[in-house]
This record gives sequence, structure tokens and C-alpha cells, in this order.
Amino acid sequence: MSKVNQNPEQIARDQIDAMLLAAGWLVQPKNKIDIHAGVGVAIREYQTDVGPADYVLFVDQKPVGIIEAKREEEGQHLTQVEDQSRAYAESKLKYLNNAPLPFVYESTGILTRFTDYRDPKPRSRPVFYFHQPETFSDLLSKTNTLRERLHSFPEL
Repeated sequence: MSKVNQNPEQIARDQIDAMLLAAGWLVQPKNKIDIHAGVGVAIREYQTDVGPADYVLFVDQKPVGIIEAKREEEGQHLTQVEDQSRAYAESKLKYLNNAPLPFVYESTGILTRFTDYRDPKPRSRPVFYFHQPETFSDLLSKTNTLRERLHSFPEL
């Protein structure tokens, strides 16, 4: 596939696709969805009641997260699109009666920020890569988030 004459948004999505594949996700287009294809499935342009989300992440056939893709030039402004990402995470997904999705990324394919909305005071933080599907399974199996567990850290 030729990368010549791609717009900046498509270049970012190609980089995000490659990062997802390297982290163990199966990336699928919206017109060929098979959430049973593997442990972690990322669906491009999945329809929500507030519009199409760039990516919706499924782990063990359950929706768990959103990725909002932005072109590389938007990297310094990624925190400004957190409201947009959160709106997708809180929206209803087409064909599903889902609860709000806990894991949200904003990514240019170069810079990536992650938020766990289960945290007591959710805020994004930079990450080097997308989490593996098994990591999300592990996080969801715990009753408390990492930040919640840090609040109950025993005194020394």
C-alpha cells in the first residue's frame, strides 16, 4: 500500500494501526466486524450515538475503550481533545447496551495519552504504547485501580 499523498489524519491512523497490531490487537474496519476474532479487537470508525469513534477497543467481546486519533501536528494539543474522547467513551455504541467505557486514549501515532476513568480523580498521562488486551483484562479483574490502591498504601 502506497503512503504517497496521504493526508495527515490517515498517516496517524496507519501509525496507530501498526502500534495496535504490535501490542496484540486485531484491527478491523467497521464493515467487517468480528469481535470474536481474538482476545483484543480494535474496530475503526465504530458508530456511537454521538458520531463515529476513531477506534473502539473490545476485550473478550466486551467494549472497554476508545482511541481518538489526531494528526501529528495536534500532538501538543492532545489534552484539549479529552472532552471529545470522554464523550465517545460515555456514549452508547451501535448495537450494544454498554456502560461508559473506562479506558481512553488520545494519539497521534507519535504521542499517546491514556486515561483510566475508573480512577478517583481521572486524568490523562503520557504512555509510550497502547496496553495489551491482556493488561486490560487484568486491570478490569481488580476491584480497585492503581491510583485507588496507592491511596490505601500502608504507612511505613
